Amino acid sequence: MFRRTILSTAAAGLVAAALAFQPAQAADTIKIGASAPKTGPLAGGAATTQWPNVRLWVHDVNSRGGLKLKDGQKKIELIEYDDRTTPGEAIKNIQRLATQDKVDFILAPFGTGFTIATAPIFNKLGYPQLAVSAITDKIPALTKRYDNIFFMLGSTTTFTNSVVDILKKMKDDGKIGKRVAMVNVADAFGIELANAARPVFKKAGFEIVYDKSYPLGSQDLSPVIKGAKASNPDAFVAWSYPPDTFALTAQAKINDLNVKAFYTAVATAYPAFKGKFKADAEGILGAGGIDPDTPALKEYFKRHKEVTGKDADYWASAVTYASFQILEQAIEAVGTLDRKAVTEYIKKNEFKTVIGPVKYDNQNSARYWTVGQWQGNKFYGVSSRGRPGAKAIIEKPAWNK
Repeated sequence: MFRRTILSTAAAGLVAAALAFQPAQAADTIKIGASAPKTGPLAGGAATTQWPNVRLWVHDVNSRGGLKLKDGQKKIELIEYDDRTTPGEAIKNIQRLATQDKVDFILAPFGTGFTIATAPIFNKLGYPQLAVSAITDKIPALTKRYDNIFFMLGSTTTFTNSVVDILKKMKDDGKIGKRVAMVNVADAFGIELANAARPVFKKAGFEIVYDKSYPLGSQDLSPVIKGAKASNPDAFVAWSYPPDTFALTAQAKINDLNVKAFYTAVATAYPAFKGKFKADAEGILGAGGIDPDTPALKEYFKRHKEVTGKDADYWASAVTYASFQILEQAIEAVGTLDRKAVTEYIKKNEFKTVIGPVKYDNQNSARYWTVGQWQGNKFYGVSSRGRPGAKAIIEKPAWNK
């Protein structure tokens, strides 16, 4: 009796050990983790560009039967957390996804600051980080330090140069003067853009007559706009995040800040921006843009609405979805859930996406839109690096009364 018990226990131990050492591919599903804001100041932005595209991608993959691996096709099991617009919470979520939920891959977080804050933990845990909603001049340093991080939206300097180039052409054509009012949200995104813009404006012959930052989550931005108007600018530039993009534009209309070149950054491309400001959105410049008239993007916009019930925006939505397509194609090409092999594949290959071909050079995509503008009912790209189809810019008309 005692001998049989020992043998049964030993056999059970061998079975448990065998199960423990089974490869991840043997699971019925592929676990994908996601952490982004559902609450806090950036929740609205993530609810527009991040979360709908996470769900659209999971839907699209699973409706095709899942990701194709060497040992069969497996559907995605999504595990998601709210980072509450707090970097510390984002880091805890990534750790939890990796160590407790034991997910196979983790989608990049939302926002420049969160991308940079979580980069060390992504690298330490060995997960590829396809950073999509991040703009920074730290790309060379970050990619040198972390061999698993990839960028898709370009650098701070490229963005500021594109905005200044557009304003300089308007100045040279006699459409605006040289006085610029510039404001920025006081986080990694806004501070870096403002710092990069100051010498570029000066070199282009502009005078920054108003230079003001404001805290992330500021509720009342009327003093900022009143100060900008008092400086009598010819152009207004805001390195802004979604809540302040809306608030600054609303206050500019209320306070009758009329300039022929009006730029707000993230969220200018949102359908909700056009919905709120209607005809007053005409001519407003903003971050990003796309060529929405390509067949691939027309189909993407249609499917996004059908599956999520929401309209995609005219910049980061499609780029976010494209980053998931890249991960999908790399996993299927490798045929396993070997994260290191998937990372290496992403480094070396070109991918077909809804925004066109994407290929990384030193872990950074060289083709992206930088500035867009509302013209009619669409937000068209008017400046890019390597993307065709840019529209000619128009002057912003005065606010409607």
